[in-house]
Amino acid sequence: MKKQLIIYPVFLFSLLLLATGCSKRFEDYTPNPNLPTSVPPYLLLRTIEGYMFDSPGDNDKATQYTLSSYTYYGDNKYWEGSADLDYEVLKSIEAMEREAVKAQGEENPFSALAKFQKAFFYIKMSMKVGDIPMSEAMLGLENTTPKYDSQKDVFKQSLQLLEEANTDLTTLIDNNNTLLAGDFYYQERLSNPLSPVDALKAWRKVVNTFRLRVLINLSHHADDADLNVKGQFNDILSNPTKYPIMQGMEDNLQYVYNDKYNFYPNNSQNFGFDALRQTTAATWINNLAALKDLRVMKVSEPARALGFPDTDFRSYVGASNGEDISTMGGKVETGYYSLIGRNRYYEGLTGEPTFIVGYPEMCLTIAEAINRGWVTGDANEWYMKGIKASFSFYGIVDGSNTITLQRTGAPHDYINYIVNFSFDEYFNQPLVKYAGDNVTGLNQILTQKYLSMARNSGMEPYYQWRRTGVPEFATGTGVSSSEEIPLRYQYPSEERSVNLDNYTSALQSQYGGDDDIFAKMWIIQ
Repeated sequence: MKKQLIIYPVFLFSLLLLATGCSKRFEDYTPNPNLPTSVPPYLLLRTIEGYMFDSPGDNDKATQYTLSSYTYYGDNKYWEGSADLDYEVLKSIEAMEREAVKAQGEENPFSALAKFQKAFFYIKMSMKVGDIPMSEAMLGLENTTPKYDSQKDVFKQSLQLLEEANTDLTTLIDNNNTLLAGDFYYQERLSNPLSPVDALKAWRKVVNTFRLRVLINLSHHADDADLNVKGQFNDILSNPTKYPIMQGMEDNLQYVYNDKYNFYPNNSQNFGFDALRQTTAATWINNLAALKDLRVMKVSEPARALGFPDTDFRSYVGASNGEDISTMGGKVETGYYSLIGRNRYYEGLTGEPTFIVGYPEMCLTIAEAINRGWVTGDANEWYMKGIKASFSFYGIVDGSNTITLQRTGAPHDYINYIVNFSFDEYFNQPLVKYAGDNVTGLNQILTQKYLSMARNSGMEPYYQWRRTGVPEFATGTGVSSSEEIPLRYQYPSEERSVNLDNYTSALQSQYGGDDDIFAKMWIIQ
């Protein structure tokens, strides 16, 4: 299910007008007095923020968390075609900047956030396809055939934008320039809204935490002197005053659902349609079960045909993404695979928040950097912080925990179990206890990061697999006709008709002239 966005129809015409650039047209000399000629930046910010998150269901198959076990909902194959890119959102960001400068001057919080948002969306697009237009992308009619910037240059420019966003936010906070509105992630969030200055401080943490994500995604190019990946990572961690990062779950950049108009994609209204037709993936559930991880009982149902007690970790088994869907569906119907947790995901309308940039991921990213030798520190400390933060997301505590599972029988009929849990016992398991700053320890960190990003963080779990191979993703006829997982999307088809020369050149320089979904882009070479 696609995310729902709040749309403000009265302003759509002016938003489009702002996004088209500055070139004069006939309409510019004949303004309609019945239509607005500008739009407040806060309305644009709300729309832009709405496009920043990917709702659960958008990427669950690609990230191997859940699967369709019923053909009406499609199969589990990966994409074969082109990517959706975000240049329309970038036009709105440019329009927001222009309106904010007109209203507040050059130094304003909208322009500072715009730098972060530009980096966010350019990186999001590049991670899908490789090289993309960036430096010439927003010139409008001045240049309708923009060149493609190399993926390396996209990352280099985006890291500079993040540096500037942090600097600008610092200046705004120091000068108490907090004229920001329309920010529903922090300043106007439903629960515990922040003051204007605290909202800017929260965004500053997001900028630097996101920058750590960008840098760790460059691990194949950590020794590139031009990028200075290790140096930038170390600068952020060694100077928390200049580069504050998230300190806890309260700092998460996350989308929160409500019971009025933005429902969680899985909810009580579609229980009957989805709950028996969506199963869990082995990559997620089997890893949890192997670690005797209580999160598995929070997110899935026992496969009762296996004959084990409901609170036995052997009762939790996910389906392989590579399995034929008809075979899978039969096993789901007969109780041999774990369904997605029906109490957690279907009993209400609001579900759980969806992370865009989360604290558990950040902790495990820092642990990975320490393990790789980029920075000094205690990788085990950050490893444990990240895992404990993820457990808190599921409400798991030291001691007694209530586990609510679907009974066999009528829908919405549940049984509660009290299960004792100990962090000490969990961390002392051979598979969980940190093995040290070595390959085994790195694989432990990456596995836990994958588990912490379940059903959130967009495509990051897939990008981690693409970069590191951890965890091992299932392959087979269920994922593609070649039984392989694609490594990228194709470019949008309209590029061939509107920007053919630059499109052809970009394909030649990256992929030998072929827009091949199995080709390796620069970032993973």
